[in-house]
Amino acid sequence: PESLSFCEVSTRIKEGFVCFYCFYVFCAQVASSFFDTALQMVVKERCANATDRDSEQKAITNFNMTFNMVLKFMPIVPAILLAKVGDRGYRKVPIVVPLVGYFLSRGLLLLDIVLEWPVQVLYAVPVIHGLCGGFASYWAGVMALVSVCSGEEERSVRIMRTELVYGVAGFIGSLASGHLFNLYTVGLQQGAILSSLCVLLYFLCLLYAAFFLRVGLFSELGERQERRESVGIINHEARDKINIALLFGSGILYDIAVAGGMEMLVAYVLKDPLNWGATEVGYGNAAGSLLFITSFLGVKMFTKCSVRDESMVMIGMVSFAAGIYFMAFVTTTPMYFLARSITLFALIPMPTIRSLLSKQVRGTSYGITFVMLQLSFKLASLVTTPIYTEIYQATLNTFPGFVFILSSIFTFLGILVIIYNTFPFVVNIDCISKHELTLEHSSKVY
Repeated sequence: PESLSFCEVSTRIKEGFVCFYCFYVFCAQVASSFFDTALQMVVKERCANATDRDSEQKAITNFNMTFNMVLKFMPIVPAILLAKVGDRGYRKVPIVVPLVGYFLSRGLLLLDIVLEWPVQVLYAVPVIHGLCGGFASYWAGVMALVSVCSGEEERSVRIMRTELVYGVAGFIGSLASGHLFNLYTVGLQQGAILSSLCVLLYFLCLLYAAFFLRVGLFSELGERQERRESVGIINHEARDKINIALLFGSGILYDIAVAGGMEMLVAYVLKDPLNWGATEVGYGNAAGSLLFITSFLGVKMFTKCSVRDESMVMIGMVSFAAGIYFMAFVTTTPMYFLARSITLFALIPMPTIRSLLSKQVRGTSYGITFVMLQLSFKLASLVTTPIYTEIYQATLNTFPGFVFILSSIFTFLGILVIIYNTFPFVVNIDCISKHELTLEHSSKVY
């Protein structure tokens, strides 16, 4: 109705938008959880013929290293191209095209299970996935869509709310995945049912995003909202490139710590003394997804307490650093879940860093900014993934948890960058205030 103000119309449409994107984010993450468990167990079973436990661990970690490096390298150019298309107004493209890659690559895993192809065939999974933009394009597309449809004050909460949906879906999917993997019937291999459900869910997400998701009106409202904010007290022209560089640096260091530690944890839980099966693997993945919920609640709590975004990033990093350090000494399953519980705020930093970055750039650059952030993570991990793998294999018989201590160190370095990003700003404000007081005092004396 004409009597409604722009803000009221914008708020109502944004509430409807939440329901739109929550559906495919939820379904896609449930499918992703199914895939992660299926892939982890298939690789373990195919490498189980090794002569001893150490050889099995090396075979698993070598496969994971190659798989992850291809996964990180392939999306670089496609993701940049898709981001540019998205920033020109075609916001659905960076979401739909990666979903095509998800659907095709997950279908290849299903064929590998059913037809019992060699495990090396699975190297084609990240190739197909990456050529369609991969997670870097998909998640950056989602984040850009959320950012362009929210104001600066509410952006951190909205981005974290999206992460919450992602986490709840991962928690549910991971809990069910271990049990579904063990289901099999005559003529079907173990894991075929789980992988089939994964492919079906991605197909539904693809149909939904391609034909039912409407983003044109949301983007228009977001652009109008940005124009309204640009004439407020915030000086949108005085963007500090140093802040952007420092945020990128902190995010890269933290991603190295998290990605490196989690990639090694996948193999760590499959060896003695934990020696997990499919059910335990599903529960372990669910514990990781549960962090999305605890991190979201943390953001809500800290926001109500007027905690700055930079401080929330540091709290999350400290939480992860403490938990991953404790993980280095885990020898039983209860100790594993205790270590996971310490990292309850570990997922706060990344969405908050994205929110801080979105406040440094204009809405027409959200897509390329988020993609460049994701790709910087991937480029850095192309170097660190083999290093983590070599260190893990070298310390396998002495102290296999050393890689987790290394992750804790990288996290601490990320905290230092955030502190440096915040401290000069405070100093400059203090200097300006003192200068103004001096001028005021001088004028009074005069």
